[in-house]
Amino acid sequence: MRKAFILFYIITFYVFAEMTWWGFLLIKAEPNRKTMVIGEGAVFLFLLVLGIFQMHKTLNRKEKLHHQQKNFLLSVTHELKSPLASIKLYLQTILKRDLDAEQRKSFIANSLKDIERLDDLVENMLLASKIENRSYSFPQAEFNFSDLLNKVVDRLQVQSCNSQTIKACVTPNLYIKGDQIAITSVISNLIENAIKYSPDCAVVLVSLVEQGDQILLEVADYGPGIPDGEKSRIFEKFYRVGNENTRQTKGTGLGLYIVKKVLAMHQAQVKVSDNLPVGTKFEITFNKAHGN
Repeated sequence: MRKAFILFYIITFYVFAEMTWWGFLLIKAEPNRKTMVIGEGAVFLFLLVLGIFQMHKTLNRKEKLHHQQKNFLLSVTHELKSPLASIKLYLQTILKRDLDAEQRKSFIANSLKDIERLDDLVENMLLASKIENRSYSFPQAEFNFSDLLNKVVDRLQVQSCNSQTIKACVTPNLYIKGDQIAITSVISNLIENAIKYSPDCAVVLVSLVEQGDQILLEVADYGPGIPDGEKSRIFEKFYRVGNENTRQTKGTGLGLYIVKKVLAMHQAQVKVSDNLPVGTKFEITFNKAHGN
């Protein structure tokens, strides 16, 4: 990409130099047409500058996208290696040591959680690809949103802390109509993001309530929050808050992109705001369906 920029600037300088030289020669050869040459040259120069500006924006955009994709590949590699290494360690321990039934059960349960984490990552990438290629139809079916949310919260609950990390307040038997797999991905991405950007063992609040003909899902954390200038960009593909060189948190930059796209296909609205005094709050409004 750097070579493309260098070539672009060399060509731009050459065009300007040639234009100036031929204009000078034309005026020198026909002084009586000086006004016409300058006028037409000014129009041509304006169009040329406009074209150069647009080309520069395009190259900058491509360079930024290339940088984001490179970081995405690095992030995916790390996201895949971490649970795989954990699973490998658990299995090697089970094979090499004489563990009692309770220890084996605990190690196997932890391995299954890592496998679910891998499954979520793969599902995110597949869903993002399908959305991008417009090859996913989002099948619509009525389902119990309350039960689904409780299952996701239970699976994502962080067990290394003395108290529950995710505190959920879920109104039972609330139904919506949509693609259950895609909505599961939305919930998982929102809660995982909240945990990821929170201090260790900090509380993440999840609530699901009924508001007339609508259902409101809220996910709030007490992390560093999102700067106002970046709130409008967090749903872009590969975009991640903060500086690429100093960011400490893991991630692929696909989670909130998927959230926005899936919710748009379900006629649901998403709003991001500050969770005072600190943190971030996501509010998602769904249309309510009638359960059995």
